Amino acid sequence: MISLGTKRCQSVDAAQATLTAWIGDDNHGSPGVPRYDGSRDTMTVRETRRILLNGAIVEVVRQGEELLAGDGRRLAVADAVHLPPVEPSKILCVHLNHISRVHEFQISLAKTPTYFQKPTSSLNSHLGDVVRPDGCKWLNYEGEVAIVIGRTCRNISPDEAADYIRGYTVANDYGLHDFRDTDAGSMLRVKGSDTLCPLGPGLVEGWDWHDKYLRTTVNGELRQDGNTNEMTWDMNYLVADLARTITLHPGDVILSGTPACSRPVQPGDVVTVEVEGLGALTNTIVTGPTAIRADVGAQPTESEEVLSTALGGDWEFRGIRPPERN
Repeated sequence: MISLGTKRCQSVDAAQATLTAWIGDDNHGSPGVPRYDGSRDTMTVRETRRILLNGAIVEVVRQGEELLAGDGRRLAVADAVHLPPVEPSKILCVHLNHISRVHEFQISLAKTPTYFQKPTSSLNSHLGDVVRPDGCKWLNYEGEVAIVIGRTCRNISPDEAADYIRGYTVANDYGLHDFRDTDAGSMLRVKGSDTLCPLGPGLVEGWDWHDKYLRTTVNGELRQDGNTNEMTWDMNYLVADLARTITLHPGDVILSGTPACSRPVQPGDVVTVEVEGLGALTNTIVTGPTAIRADVGAQPTESEEVLSTALGGDWEFRGIRPPERN
């Protein structure tokens, strides 16, 4: 019987070994990873959140365990009803970036990044429910760092990109792999279905993204354990690459990739993505109230393409042969 993500990823220890080999024990001189030169060490770290406060959408500043509104009202963080911390005009995502995930899939990484897009209707928030449609069962978490644009950005160099980034937040790039056979190219329904892009809890400005851990837990059990230093293309590169042909507007989001050990989750599971210095994003998986309609369109499938992606390094034929599609 195929496990649907009820146990620790079998590849997590191998991923850790890969990560250590990639970034080194001292985290210096990693191949292909630009090093931080310390020039932005003095930046002030500031976290803002968007919440519902007495029926109104309010941007607040986090001060310890309290949230401060512009009019002086205070609210405990634990009592807040969170919204996505930004309102993007678009959500752009890199396919593969973390070297541990590349090694897990036993593939060669392209020379340059490739991307897909999640519609803004997929946005979700901290503590929001993530809906797995009735009739589907291959819903995977993918813990990531989200880049948030602060200024209109077009045709810039990687060295200039930091000046156009407002800050960062935590993301979970959920994938509904039941539709991978039909949408593998666009990833539209796989990654763009409603609720599949939680962001939050806050937007952090002045955060140094170098050498930060990224961990995903399911019901408190560690499932992903990565580091930003294993990214092949860093935050500045991704922004500059996309801005060559796409105008990026304030609030736009770029998801920067996930480490190894993305696996399926089940209704009732509580999934938390924690990024060092950015906080923890938590969501609960629920079943949708209605089944996928059978009178129109492609139906959910369980081909080898679906299983091999959902199960990652745990797919039984990984390294033996490529998957077959329906």
